[in-house]
Amino acid sequence: MELTQSTQTYTQAPGYFKRLNAFDWLFALALVAGSLFGLNRYGHYMDVYEKGILLAAAPAFAALGWHWKPARWLMPLVALLSLGAIAMYAGELDNGTKKFWLRMMLSSQSAILWMSVMFCLSTLFYVIGLATRSASASSIGSKLCWAAVVLGLTGMMVRWYESYLIGADVGHIPVSNLYEVFILFSLITAMFYLYFEQRYATRQLGAFVTLVITAAIGFLFWYTTSRDAADIQPLLPALQSWWMKIHVPANFIGYGNFALAAMVAAAYLLKTSGYLVDRLPSEEVLDDVMYKAISAGFAFFTIATILGALWAAEAWGGYWSWDPKETWALIVWLNYAAWLHMRLMTGLRGRPAAWWALVGLLVTTFAFLGVNMFLSGLHSYGKL
Repeated sequence: MELTQSTQTYTQAPGYFKRLNAFDWLFALALVAGSLFGLNRYGHYMDVYEKGILLAAAPAFAALGWHWKPARWLMPLVALLSLGAIAMYAGELDNGTKKFWLRMMLSSQSAILWMSVMFCLSTLFYVIGLATRSASASSIGSKLCWAAVVLGLTGMMVRWYESYLIGADVGHIPVSNLYEVFILFSLITAMFYLYFEQRYATRQLGAFVTLVITAAIGFLFWYTTSRDAADIQPLLPALQSWWMKIHVPANFIGYGNFALAAMVAAAYLLKTSGYLVDRLPSEEVLDDVMYKAISAGFAFFTIATILGALWAAEAWGGYWSWDPKETWALIVWLNYAAWLHMRLMTGLRGRPAAWWALVGLLVTTFAFLGVNMFLSGLHSYGKL
């Protein structure tokens, strides 16, 4: 009887593709058309790997838009703003300071500055919403966070184009130095948080997660003013590889999720210590977000580590050299591998899991920044 009922329920449930509407398919079609247009117009500049990435991007982003509906308006909006900025440049980098909308909003530095302001304001409103139980303040915080993501992504796309305006030999994807990857870290952390915010229908965690983003923005301001880091520089020889385009983003998806998990862990520890008990989501929700963030981060960090080994083999002639950056990347990987193993094998949960996730952020931060500050090796091109 149970088997019959289960089978009946299964047969009545619509298939995945049957749940998609016309707008979902139109969104996917637009992505495919964009990829084919890019391949037709710029394919002669690409090698076979870059063509493969471009073609694979269409179904990958279509699946993302189907699973996470806000991506269906986020991607077109960023594309329109970026293309609008490119049109205003008209092939002349000097237009970035001459044309009003570029100077005030859409040049890469202007957009990233506005992104930073929006993230800081978002943190403020999320904190106000948590402290006063104000749904309106938390809603404003969420909208400001979305605005920051839109402006930050636009700034990164425009910066990519600006690098080619400087020179064809200078142009590169903007993930090559600490200035650019801190922007990437902030955007990835924010987007994963906004996904969980919608998934669990709660904005109370915004006050925690945006704090780590604001800290990254603070570092970004210091690094920019002290090192002129916002200037676009030619790539160092070690970075002149298409591997960078996939290794670095995958790495920072891992970092962003680990940071998010740590801030959720901090919320969990506060709640279980008797603070903000009636203002935070349930312990089950906090535990689940923490687990899913670490799982996603670990998956992408594993991919990034494999890609990094392949890149090292091409650049330095060996997959692994026990360079300080590689060694600490392995430590980070083992830390979260152990966390997930204990979770799945022994049911690790509660405060021990939360403390472990929080300490994990310290390990990850040293692997990300501490190695650059205090150690030297093959990755010294990322030194502070």
